[in-house]
Amino acid sequence: MTLFKNKSLTYQLIIAVIAGLLFIPFLGGVHLFDWDEINFAESAREMIATGDYLTVRINYLPFWEKPPLFIWMQVLSMKIFGVNEFAARFPDAVCGIVTLLVLFNIGKKLYDERMGLIWVLVYAGSILPFVYFKSGIIDPWFNLFIFLGIWFFILYQDTFSNFSRKWAVVLSALFIGLGILTKGPVALLIFLITAGVFWFVNHFRFRFSFTDLLLFLGVLILSGGFWFILQILNGNFHIILDFIEYQVRLFNTQDAGHGGFLFYHFVVLFFGVFPASVFALVGFRKDPSENPSQKMFHRWMVILFWVVLILFTIVRTKIVHYSSLCYFPLTFLAARVIYQIVTKRRRYPGWFTPFIITIGVLYAILVGSLQFVDTFKQRIIDSGMIHDQFAVGNLQHNADWTGAEFIIGLLLLAGLVTFLILLRNGKTGRAIITVFTSVLLFTFLTVVYVAPRIEGYSQRAAIEFYQSLQGKDFYIGTLGFKSYAQYFYTRKPKPENANAYQNEWLMSGDIDKNAYFVTKINKKDRFLKQYPQLEELYVKNGFVFLVRRSEK
Repeated sequence: MTLFKNKSLTYQLIIAVIAGLLFIPFLGGVHLFDWDEINFAESAREMIATGDYLTVRINYLPFWEKPPLFIWMQVLSMKIFGVNEFAARFPDAVCGIVTLLVLFNIGKKLYDERMGLIWVLVYAGSILPFVYFKSGIIDPWFNLFIFLGIWFFILYQDTFSNFSRKWAVVLSALFIGLGILTKGPVALLIFLITAGVFWFVNHFRFRFSFTDLLLFLGVLILSGGFWFILQILNGNFHIILDFIEYQVRLFNTQDAGHGGFLFYHFVVLFFGVFPASVFALVGFRKDPSENPSQKMFHRWMVILFWVVLILFTIVRTKIVHYSSLCYFPLTFLAARVIYQIVTKRRRYPGWFTPFIITIGVLYAILVGSLQFVDTFKQRIIDSGMIHDQFAVGNLQHNADWTGAEFIIGLLLLAGLVTFLILLRNGKTGRAIITVFTSVLLFTFLTVVYVAPRIEGYSQRAAIEFYQSLQGKDFYIGTLGFKSYAQYFYTRKPKPENANAYQNEWLMSGDIDKNAYFVTKINKKDRFLKQYPQLEELYVKNGFVFLVRRSEK
């Protein structure tokens, strides 16, 4: 009974339970997506297969693009749940629960419990932030570590905080170090640029003693650098050099298949973090009525938002989750605006409504109409509108739509109508809760019921082929496209023959067992002409499955 007398603990228990119900169920309902999800899951699988938990590998070769912390989380998950999609995604579901609890507690500390609850709803009720907790990618934990590192550094800087300054330094350095151990030195780069900009806009006033600087560096090196130090001590200095070279190349060049226009991340954040992005539009303004701690946190969040957005606008490789750290400041700015509205410190801006309705209706129509793809796809193919043979092949997949998927779009439309009715009746707070709750439900149902069918068009034919090879003795490769699925879904064992890593040897060398290949239909003729020893097995949904049979 003591627990329920403590309102804050009760809220946290409710948040944890609801978050668990939202993020954990149906994690294994769809195959892992190439590249990122399968990339990390395969590295975890190979750690288990080799028993070497220090070296990150792909195809049993050192993979120097990522440090191992998140992969270690997946290894632990796979030890518990087995090597499968659920285990690969479970760490991010846990991250979702932890993240919402963190947001509640920070919101409560800075403002009150109402602000904490609003921030939780805004974060969970926006599309991409929710989706990422149902995924198996690195970024949810990476972003949380950086955000916590900045949060504790803010506490260190805040003269009005009663939090221990020594502990603030230690925890700030620890979490930035964990960020480095999760995805690399970009965690420290973001932290330093954000702190540097804050120092500049704060007229070069900064609280940081020399002893605290040494403490920060010591903890940072221990937490973020120990894996790199272990690699050097084990004679793998070349891996560190390759890792640094990759990080530099990522900023200077465009990764294959991941280009984009200059304002790519602006568009991603506005439409992907809907509806929080609409409310955040006015959240950048200062509020003279706020106390010093609130003003300081707001300034840090605005700076963090622009640092991340500008940094990854400059980076030539454009991937959706590169700007995902912006979800923290963006949802804070939105929650702050909503908090001001419900506490009568700000009027609800009427121009929010057309943005919310327009974007919401577009999402409802998009998802609600997907079930009609199979109905009209043959007409689209016959019309010649699509010139890419591979895309045409993808469309030929039978997704087995139930015919009821349009209800998901209708539910969102119903939520938008309710939102308008509540606004008209002057119940602004309830209207805002309704729109975020509707989007949360819409996103959950889309991930559970629609995403598996979309995955069927994009990659399922190839994955089913790989799964059919499990337990057999073979070589496997892809021709003309990059993928990690052939390793994870065949459960590929470590090759005994060193030549097996070379596609050219698999194509024309003296192989001792059958070599299977997957290519795309628009590249089939080229490879069959170049390698007449290949035999076509079958074609399905744009993928061509080939074999070179061993004569031994």
